[in-house]
Amino acid sequence: MTDVLLQPETLKDEQLDAAFIRAQLDAHSEQQKILFSQNVAVTELVEEKAAFMDRLLRRLWLYYGFERHPNISLIAVGGYGRGELHPLSDIDLLLLSEAPLEATYCNKISEFITLLWDLRLEIGHSVRTLSECLEVGLGDLTVATNLQESRLLCGSERLFDRLTTEIRSESFWPSETFFQAKVKEQKDRHVHYHDTAYKLEPDVKSSPGGLRDIHTLSWVALRHFGATSLREMSKFGFLTDAEFRELTECQDMLWRIRFALHLQIKRYDNRLTFAHQPGVAELLGYQGEGNNAVEMMMRDFFRTTRRVIELNKMLLQLFDQAIHPNDVKSQKIEILSEDFQRRGNKIEARKPALFQARPDTILDMFLHVADDKSIDAISAATLRQLRTARRRLNLFLCELPSARDKFVALTRHPNALHKAFTLMHRHGVMAAYFPQWSRIVGQMQFDLFHTYTVDEHTFRLLRQIDTFAYEENKDKHPICCDVLPRIKKQELLILAAIFHDIGKGRGGDHSEIGAKESYTFCIEHGFSRPEAKLVSWLVENHLLMSVTAQRKDIYDPEVITEFAKTVRDEERLEFLVCLTVADICATNPELWNSWKRTLLSDLFYATQRALRRGLENPPDIRDRIRHNQHMAGAILRKEGHTQQEVNDLWHGFKADYFLRNTHKQIAWHSHHLLNHTGGPLVLVSKNATRGGTEIFIYSKDRPSLFARVVSTLDKYNLSVHDAQIMTSKSGHAMDTFMVLDPNGHAIALDRHETIRKGVIKAMKEEKSLSLSRRRTPRKLMAFSVKTTVHFLPAKSGKRTLLELVALDAPGLLAKVGTVFAKQGVSVQSAKITTIGERAEDFFIIADNDNKALNEDMQDALRQTLIEALHIPQ
Repeated sequence: MTDVLLQPETLKDEQLDAAFIRAQLDAHSEQQKILFSQNVAVTELVEEKAAFMDRLLRRLWLYYGFERHPNISLIAVGGYGRGELHPLSDIDLLLLSEAPLEATYCNKISEFITLLWDLRLEIGHSVRTLSECLEVGLGDLTVATNLQESRLLCGSERLFDRLTTEIRSESFWPSETFFQAKVKEQKDRHVHYHDTAYKLEPDVKSSPGGLRDIHTLSWVALRHFGATSLREMSKFGFLTDAEFRELTECQDMLWRIRFALHLQIKRYDNRLTFAHQPGVAELLGYQGEGNNAVEMMMRDFFRTTRRVIELNKMLLQLFDQAIHPNDVKSQKIEILSEDFQRRGNKIEARKPALFQARPDTILDMFLHVADDKSIDAISAATLRQLRTARRRLNLFLCELPSARDKFVALTRHPNALHKAFTLMHRHGVMAAYFPQWSRIVGQMQFDLFHTYTVDEHTFRLLRQIDTFAYEENKDKHPICCDVLPRIKKQELLILAAIFHDIGKGRGGDHSEIGAKESYTFCIEHGFSRPEAKLVSWLVENHLLMSVTAQRKDIYDPEVITEFAKTVRDEERLEFLVCLTVADICATNPELWNSWKRTLLSDLFYATQRALRRGLENPPDIRDRIRHNQHMAGAILRKEGHTQQEVNDLWHGFKADYFLRNTHKQIAWHSHHLLNHTGGPLVLVSKNATRGGTEIFIYSKDRPSLFARVVSTLDKYNLSVHDAQIMTSKSGHAMDTFMVLDPNGHAIALDRHETIRKGVIKAMKEEKSLSLSRRRTPRKLMAFSVKTTVHFLPAKSGKRTLLELVALDAPGLLAKVGTVFAKQGVSVQSAKITTIGERAEDFFIIADNDNKALNEDMQDALRQTLIEALHIPQ
């Protein structure tokens, strides 16, 4: 064993055992890591790794005596065939023979492959005859693609030449068939990754704009034109010199990230997860406080993938034209204006330097796209012209008065959101139009809440607003589909959407930054001051509605009044609800569920009623209580209960109970309580309530009750989103928990009875509470959320308000409940909010005497919570 790196071809026979070779491979990997840290070009390292493996395999070939067999070849295929190996890349090998091998050689090959596995190499291998190879390749696109990149390592050159001749013949995957298959394969792969390069945990290799998109270009060019490299593609005229350099730069950037990622991990993977991003950023030399280094690296990554996507689409279109020239000639041309025409489903400029001569015509092109729904792409030649003009602009388009008018026309066009803004975003026109957008291109936030970069999120928000215009989406978004057609100036909503996150990444409150910049933008674009103020207000308050719905008690009249005072009128409310819903849906596809829909719907209608009634006429709480009692009483009498029975039961309830619950909830609870014979009562709603499942408990109150219930719900993998804690006059807890399953849905009916019995059992137990230990998911370990506890002043002074921020680790609420129980704290109400990796929970609490916590109790509770929720890194 030695740490000295030897050349593989110099190894003696006695050194060719697994342990010694493994030490050599480890030494080589360490050398590559050192060279990478010294900024040696990644191209050299990737090619040198492949060359080192070539020499090792050739030495082993000789060691096993395969050179004595004249009719077998060892062939590198796939990425290894291209002469590229990253630290953990698969080493794809084909052992090719002219005829089936005799048993002696089969055994030797088995020993050879076993040794490679013992070396812990990621080996992909196949042993086939020439005829088998061609047969499998004809039926499998992946095999056919790998064979295209065959490279002889050792063995029979004659056999390898026969293979090469066969796979390059037109009968083996005709270029037209191959092209169509590879384009479909790419489309399917993109769909798998949600058709976006801007997800915050991308796959460097397979996500849209990743290395696979560059490989696809190479495969098509090799199959049809025989081009074996990007340089050769440029020689065939498909890449300009500038585009060749750009594509090479993009590949180099992606290679560097992939190489650094492979140095960080132990097993093959190409996903740039949150857990690995900080280490990769450090290896690549990015620096900054907090998450700045990661965000800078990811910004460069996303800008690179955007360029790859654009080049990929343009070049595949050019390849298509070259492979199917007759199809191009047969496409119908329709003249759209003096400057543009439509060929098939693509728009193209009619003049070669149109955009450079008159940059504002770039906006004209997208107005034509909005006018003509059959247009879904820009022709390759026009896209190339757009790319050139975009790079040569010496000002932002918004500085041109004529361009401003056309941009405003786009915001007012009824069809612009469907396709025009999509293409403007995809091809960098939004960034070329105004400087604020250029700052958010590729801007990410290192958290689990935001799924996309800021620019991609904003684009998806615009697309989401567009869906509100279609009747088929009414079941999913009933309010927005009703409201959007009533909004007369929808362009103001679009502008608010464009600017709502424009201030991110610049420090300070992004809402305030966006509000100021949107006002200036509107005035410069000819909007009136009232219109500009409305847009600015929407941007500044775009989080108000979701925060109010999810973190406050929206069934409290005071909360509704406060919210209505900020909104002021129904017009703003309608704008705000559309912006809010679209924002949530565009942030993360998994965020929108029936729970949030119901919360926002209830807040919208309650505010609408308050505005119509007039804020100077707040609702009479006593009238609301009497109304709920009257309606609930009617239901209970139909179910066979007398009014006297109902009155006797309700006599023990506090007034707040009738205010905080709907008449249907009151009737449901009361019916079961009237039939209840004793002991704890647990009800699980059969129908979804506010999008979740309501669990109601009635039991003699005790300090640990809240902790026992939430701990049990946690064991059943249920998340508590809202908790209403009440006590009857007789000292019985009357608590309501709104829970969701891991998918954000109501609990399946077949689980109800198991959960009900489990909660009853936990409530009856007398032994001290024990928490189930669950490991913190690896994804969460990448984040550091400081646990903070703030006590807020309460209006009445009879309760204490506690705001908790912590990492949303498994069992968090159960731990909090346990601390409350041990500290002698009772929970009156809880509002549970999860924002990615952050839990932001709100509790109304009291001491054992049902009074507010004094300062000493607050200090003790704060310290105990911080210690209990600490997660060692």
